[in-house]
Amino acid sequence: MRSEGKGLRATDYGRWARGNRANWNRPSLFTRWAAYAGLVFMHVPVLVIVLYAFTTADRTYEFPPPGLTLKWFAAAFARSDIWSALTLSLEVAALATLLALMLGSLTALAMARSRFFGKEAITTLLVLPIALPGIVTGIALLAAIKSASLDPGFWTIVAGHTTFCVVIVYNNVIARLRRLPQSWIEASMDLGADGWQTFRHVVLPQSASALLAGGMLAFALSFDEIIVTLFTAGHQRTLPIWFFNELFRPRERPITNVVAVMVIVVTLIPILLAYHLTKPVDERA
Repeated sequence: MRSEGKGLRATDYGRWARGNRANWNRPSLFTRWAAYAGLVFMHVPVLVIVLYAFTTADRTYEFPPPGLTLKWFAAAFARSDIWSALTLSLEVAALATLLALMLGSLTALAMARSRFFGKEAITTLLVLPIALPGIVTGIALLAAIKSASLDPGFWTIVAGHTTFCVVIVYNNVIARLRRLPQSWIEASMDLGADGWQTFRHVVLPQSASALLAGGMLAFALSFDEIIVTLFTAGHQRTLPIWFFNELFRPRERPITNVVAVMVIVVTLIPILLAYHLTKPVDERA
């Protein structure tokens, strides 16, 4: 009888503990409202940009808009300067992402399972380009460009964007490699595979989604980067620089909003895909 009583009391205590644990993990009403307020604060300006891409007003932001129209999309698509800036931004982002994938993945492979003197210092140096304010990175890059007697242009923009895109790829790949069991690599080598075969059939498939996610995030960051670009572009005009120049033309506001909507779509898609690919497999279903 005593053992049964103890069993019942233990069961009741377990239920009580589970119920209290659920209550402890549940956010308070204040926390939920604070989260909602933060989301509204961040996303309402984006919704305003989308709304005023369809307004019939050509100068002022009237609310509510006096009417809705699609004419600004046609006007934006007809402007050659917009397409030139968009093409340049896409080319720079693609090349910067490609270089970042090569450099970031090779660095992650070298750092993941090696131990040597100065490893922590190298890790800190890798993170600095994205940890430092963009204006500091831009000034440093401009000083290096001038010291090398180079003229700022397309390739200096690519080099500048690669400096912080490498960090994105490196962080994604090294996190995945650290979760890769060493026994898998040892088993591959024990079964007769050489280093290249082990990398191709074991390491690369396990890190492929991290590479893809890092590449997508790097592309999105490079596409809309302006601070570093201002110091390294010279006479080149990427799409963010085009935006910066259009701020002083009030009659072109609706067209600017249309291009902003295009940028939102271009950058949002890779970010969402990267978020989906970095989730655990059991959470994707």
